[in-house]
Amino acid sequence: MLNMSFALPTLTVSQMFGQKTIRPLTAATLCGITFIKDRLIAIDSIKGHLLEIDPTSDNSKILNPHQVKEFTDVTGIAVWEDSLWVSRENSVYLCKLNALGLEHFVTLPYPADGVAVWETTVYVSCQRLGYILVYDRETRKEITRFYAPGVGIENLTVNQEMLWICDRTEQSVYAMDRATGELQFSVLTPFECPTGIAIHKNGETGEESIYVAYASEEPYIRDNPNADPSHELTFRDRTFIHPLHYHYQPDKRYALSNGYLIEMSYAEEIAPLDEVYLPDVEWRIALPSETERQKVKHVEPIGIPFTEEVIEGQRVAVFKFDSLAPGERHIFGWKALVEVRGIKYRITPRDVEDIPELSPELQTRYLVDDDDLAMDTTIVRRAAREAIGSETNVLRKMHSIRNYVYDQLSYGIKPYIDTPDIVLERGVGSCGEYVGVLLALSRLNGIPCRTVGRYKCPPHSDFIGVPLQPDFNHVWLEFYVPNFGWLPMESNPDDVGEGGPYPTRFFMGLCWYHIEIGKGITFETVTSQGTRLTKEDIPIGDLAINHIRFTILKELPPF
Repeated sequence: MLNMSFALPTLTVSQMFGQKTIRPLTAATLCGITFIKDRLIAIDSIKGHLLEIDPTSDNSKILNPHQVKEFTDVTGIAVWEDSLWVSRENSVYLCKLNALGLEHFVTLPYPADGVAVWETTVYVSCQRLGYILVYDRETRKEITRFYAPGVGIENLTVNQEMLWICDRTEQSVYAMDRATGELQFSVLTPFECPTGIAIHKNGETGEESIYVAYASEEPYIRDNPNADPSHELTFRDRTFIHPLHYHYQPDKRYALSNGYLIEMSYAEEIAPLDEVYLPDVEWRIALPSETERQKVKHVEPIGIPFTEEVIEGQRVAVFKFDSLAPGERHIFGWKALVEVRGIKYRITPRDVEDIPELSPELQTRYLVDDDDLAMDTTIVRRAAREAIGSETNVLRKMHSIRNYVYDQLSYGIKPYIDTPDIVLERGVGSCGEYVGVLLALSRLNGIPCRTVGRYKCPPHSDFIGVPLQPDFNHVWLEFYVPNFGWLPMESNPDDVGEGGPYPTRFFMGLCWYHIEIGKGITFETVTSQGTRLTKEDIPIGDLAINHIRFTILKELPPF
């Protein structure tokens, strides 16, 4: 008989906070969350369960077994002293923690999404109004209102100085001065659809940690014995709570957030569609870049050795062959260990009112048509004028150009990239075509831009140690603002709705899964006898098959 008694390793409460992802077993959609000392309280909006969750074990119990109906569709919760506050439909309610009989506080004309309380001040978020409403607890009268920082449904928590706001659509957490409503900074969350936010204060050290709840649906393959074939695609609820780490650098105008140690491999397999002979071949592949949010820890060759060159400040691997002959096969590439984090810049139009003129080098390099941008065509020039109207501020111009392109285009994958004039006329574009249109319109309006990117790690950060393959390569861009430098902007992922408003999560921001490779230079080139091969000669895709693999090794520790 086997002895099955053994002790599972457990974390202490102090070890848990800031480290562990919390996954309550029965929860379907966690929205509002809050802490009462070390007790984690959460609302499951679909089931109406007010849960007390043990952060060390994920065990949970229902605090409102007789009031489930009253708590169904509650989206936000907050605790102040012995009172629980909830937002449900168009109203905010409060009750005693030991009784849970809801008392009406205020009703809005539209749904009340989130609620936070500090002393006698009550904060209520309302996406439909576009404001965070501020009430006096005693009089129940509105004191003031702050502009909502994002475009999605927002939930709230508050501490001594800051109102913290998580936005589902923006995939962001905002830090706002709770007295003035002035936005201090924002960070990108490591997962999509943040639905709740809470602050835990360590009773021993006084340190505060931020936790964020997430809720969405995930696709999975279900084995259905009654179907033929038995495997079918379906969806299931996915909800959990995860610590949010951030580091704000006000002097550099950006904040970093959660990151991961990732192993990325890029390899080419020589497999020509038509056998060719190429003498004296040098095959160059850009290496991951060193940036504010990305640190390269190690690089090693795959298959055959390479030498390194530095091109315009970027590391490039150079593979040399005496020749590539018919029937000859090779595998070659690189494997890199990189630390990547989310980054979000906080620069306002007021910050760029008095900026110096562009240098001649920037004008010569980044305001010209050097990549089939069709900048001399009528349709592109007209679009460049329409995009900005009478705007003169560089940041507003860039934002207007982005929104104009999102209005004109919808996303679609194609096997090749057309020029911006064709893309604008067609109205559908891939990420590379979005970038081409954005480059053309920005450069015509005097804003230096360049293509960056190349790949995104599949955003499955809970698949630690599992090899992951991206479905496509990906490109985005950077635009240059004097005094601030190059700022990132995604190509198409923020184009999420017809006619806007569009989120700005990736306007001056990138999440941890963006891998920056060869910023400002061509990712991959092949030369034969010193002459670079072009698409008209032999496309690289006709010579070799690329293989890309990511492995997420661990989450990076807090800052």
